[in-house]
Amino acid sequence: MNHEEATVRRYPALRFAQHALEMVIAMVVGMVVLEPIWSFAWPGLSENVTAHVLVMATNMSIGMAAWMRIRGHGFAAIAEMSAAMYLPFLVLLPFHWVGAMPAMALMTAGHVLMVPAMLVAMLRRRREYGW
Repeated sequence: MNHEEATVRRYPALRFAQHALEMVIAMVVGMVVLEPIWSFAWPGLSENVTAHVLVMATNMSIGMAAWMRIRGHGFAAIAEMSAAMYLPFLVLLPFHWVGAMPAMALMTAGHVLMVPAMLVAMLRRRREYGW
């Protein structure tokens, strides 16, 4: 066992944080890789705010789910973490639909609220995430 592995085993919170960071990176990769495909397949997608945020959540979910499978997570954990990508937008979209939340605020708040939603999913299965 190398020094890095020993440190992670000694400090489970560090492993938990590392796993969260890995998932955020995988989500960003999913957005960056898949967005051009959607832009080509669905011209004008960004003008439909509802569709745009749901497609973005899908892109993040695909990247994160792929990474979680590589790391050996089960389908239940992947489904819960994917739900954490959509939940903030599903809660906030009605505010946008009635004109109480501009598109940029929806986008920002949805991404910010994703972090606590992910943490809840991770804490629910803390052993699976190394804690």
